[in-house]
Amino acid sequence: MKKNKTDICVIGGCGHVGLPLALCFADKGLEVSVYDINEESVKIVNDGVMPFLENGCEKLLKNNIGKNLHVSSNPKVISEAQFVIIVIGTPVDEFLNPDRMIFKEFIDDYYKYFTDNQTLILRSTVYPGTSDWLHNYLEKKSKKIHVSFCPERIAEGKAIEEIYNLPQIVSAYSSKVTKIVSNLFKKLTKDIIVLDPTEAELAKLYTNSWRYIQFAIANQFYMLANGHGKDFYKIYDAMTFKYPRTQSFPKAGFAAGPCLFKDTMQLSSFDNNKFFLGHSAMLINEGMPAFIAEELEKKFDLKTKTVGILGMAFKAESDDPRSSLSYKLRKILNISSKKLFCSDEYIENKSFVSKEELIEKSDIIILGVPHKNYDGINLPKDKYIYDMWNFLKAGEKNK
Repeated sequence: MKKNKTDICVIGGCGHVGLPLALCFADKGLEVSVYDINEESVKIVNDGVMPFLENGCEKLLKNNIGKNLHVSSNPKVISEAQFVIIVIGTPVDEFLNPDRMIFKEFIDDYYKYFTDNQTLILRSTVYPGTSDWLHNYLEKKSKKIHVSFCPERIAEGKAIEEIYNLPQIVSAYSSKVTKIVSNLFKKLTKDIIVLDPTEAELAKLYTNSWRYIQFAIANQFYMLANGHGKDFYKIYDAMTFKYPRTQSFPKAGFAAGPCLFKDTMQLSSFDNNKFFLGHSAMLINEGMPAFIAEELEKKFDLKTKTVGILGMAFKAESDDPRSSLSYKLRKILNISSKKLFCSDEYIENKSFVSKEELIEKSDIIILGVPHKNYDGINLPKDKYIYDMWNFLKAGEKNK
């Protein structure tokens, strides 16, 4: 692995998927370069500062930056690596279909930086058949570039722990490349699972869609119970108390973020929009903000009420606002309420207020995200609390 100047180049490596992976490889002693077009993020990382929250990353960054981890906005670093790991997701267009042109455009733009016998590893979740397409597309070109698909399997906030502990799925187009890539990831984790590329693509999409559907089931049950004036969490507690077959039943809440919705829609597109479970899950989960607004409108004249959304990230203990349903709820309530306040423990936004100001000035407080800092928070008895997570043990409190 030492015939190249570096072992690995991670393209898109300053993001939530690429940077933790680069840090883990660097911490295992490999020479790692990161290429990213976001010059601000490149500067931040080179200063030894994480551009987002991720447990354990800051220590690894400080230990490795400028040593065996180098971050650049110059694409020439691509040419220096034996393995090139691409972290660019397949976007979903306005018709909820994946747009695979991003990969063609990427290859066409950066092909001049690739060299013979490099191994190109797709890391982000992709539409089934993308690896096949990329392999065939590169086969027609002059340079011999090996293609592999090795999906990331991490949850934000647990990236370092899970990179080291979760089995890694590996796929490629020859046994030789499969072995080479397997040996690379064995530096991080002991368990390697080999699939063919399309199987690997489906395994990742199935995983995220399965989780999305699980959340939709909980949210549908929540809507059914609360829509008929019953307490969902009394039912939930009865179902799950010392009953093994319901232990995996999740609580209700916003199911969003940059992956679950998008990946479920990719799987639906792959099956010519016949993935009815996926579409139903999407309608349920994306419908939660409207359901909450409708429930509040049944109880209050919102035009006379000030509403606060406490928590705007897409998940707890995260500073990531991407696809957060708290923002969808904000759009609805901005129209229907007298005034609206938003707050988050980790997201910096000039329009947000502190949690203390939000609690003081709001008549109705909606828990958008169950950040740990909200546990035990003082909520005055004259406030109406809407807590779909049951995190505050309030449900609908102070009725």
